[in-house]
Amino acid sequence: MPDGAGGIPSAGRDAGRSRGIPSAGLGILHVMARTLLTGATGFIGAHLARALSRRGDDVRVTVRDGSDIRPIEDLDLELVSCDVLDRKAVRSALKGVDRVFHAAGMTSMRPDDGERMFDVNVGGARMVLEECLRAEVERVVFTSSAAALGPARHGSTADESQLFTAAHLGIPYVTSVHEAEGQAMRLAAAGLPLVCVNPTVALGPGDLHVTSTRLVRSFMLGRVPAYADGAVNVVDVRDVAAGALLADAHGRVGERYILGGRNFTFDRLFADLGRLTGITPPVKVPRALAAAAAGVLGFGPGRTVLSAQEVAAASRYWTYRSAKAQRELGWSARPHEDTLEATVAWYMDREGDRITRSRRSQQLQYRAAGALIAAGEGTLGAGRRMLNGARPGQLG
Repeated sequence: MPDGAGGIPSAGRDAGRSRGIPSAGLGILHVMARTLLTGATGFIGAHLARALSRRGDDVRVTVRDGSDIRPIEDLDLELVSCDVLDRKAVRSALKGVDRVFHAAGMTSMRPDDGERMFDVNVGGARMVLEECLRAEVERVVFTSSAAALGPARHGSTADESQLFTAAHLGIPYVTSVHEAEGQAMRLAAAGLPLVCVNPTVALGPGDLHVTSTRLVRSFMLGRVPAYADGAVNVVDVRDVAAGALLADAHGRVGERYILGGRNFTFDRLFADLGRLTGITPPVKVPRALAAAAAGVLGFGPGRTVLSAQEVAAASRYWTYRSAKAQRELGWSARPHEDTLEATVAWYMDREGDRITRSRRSQQLQYRAAGALIAAGEGTLGAGRRMLNGARPGQLG
C-alpha cells in the first residue's frame, strides 16, 4: 500500500465539473462523477492518479501538509489537505464525491515503524471507509496487498481463497495490511459498495520515494551481498493502476482481486537483473547465514538495506496467481521483461553515475557482510565434509 502524501489545494477548478467519457469496457457515454483518491503521491497512487486523469475523471486527491507532491505536480487535480487519521478532514474531503479509490498507506520493514504502520494502514482505512459508508458513495476501490493473504506453500502459488498464513511470522506490515483488509470487508458486509485489489510487489518507473522497487535499486548499488531461498511475484505498477480501474468498472462488491505478474524465484530474479545491468548477482546462502549478514549491515554507515526480519520474510514463497482478475475483470499483466527493463532504466536515468561508482567501491559494511558469508560458507563446508566422512555411530 503506497503512502499518502501532502500538498496544498489547487486553484481554478470547478468543483462541480463532470465529463462525458467512454465507460471502461462498456463503450457508451456517461457522466463521470467526482472521484476522490487517497495516497496519490505514493508509487501506486501516483500511477493511479494518472490513470484516472486519462480516463477523464474529475479527480480530487487528499494530501498531508508539507508532503512531497512531485509525483503528481504535473497533473490537473484538485488537492485538499487531509490526513486519513483526521475524521473531520476525511468527511470534508468526501463532500460531493461519488467514487473513492483508497490507496493511502505505509510500507516499511523497520521494527520501529510498526505502531505507526498500524495507525495508518488499519486506523486510516477504517476512518476513510467508515466515512465513505456514511457519505453513501457509489463505489470504493480499496488498494490492499497480496501480502494480506500471507505467503503460499513452498513451491506453490496462492489465490484469493487462501486463509491468512502469516500470523506466526510477526511481520508488522503484513499483519497490518491483513487487518486493514478485514476492516474493509467488514464495512462491505455492512453495505459499503467496496471492491478490493491486492497487488503483488509493484515494479516499474517512478518510485520516487524508493518503496517497493528498493530491492532493484539495492541490487544495482551492489548492496545485496547475499540472499536465501525464496520467491516473489512482481507486477508492473502501470498494470496495477489499470487493474484498479477495471475493478471499479467490473469488480463484484465484497470481492478481492490479486493483481500479479511473474512469479520469480530469487535465483531467477537476480539472474535477470544481472543480465540487464551487467552486475554480478549476490551469493545464495542458507537463511540463517543471510540473516547474520543482514545484522552486520546494521553497524555500518548509511541505511541498512536488509534487516534480519526482511531476510526471514523474503525466504518465503510470496507467489500468487491472478486468474480471477483475468477472468472477471478482463485484466492482464504486461511481459515481465518490460517491467524489469523499465525499472532498471528509470534508476539508471536518475542515479547512473552513483550506480557506476558503487560497482567499483562498496561500503565497508557490505565488504564485512561478504567476509562473514565467506567464513560461514567455509564453516558449513567443513561441517558437511565431516558428516560425509563419519562412520555410522560416530556422532552419538
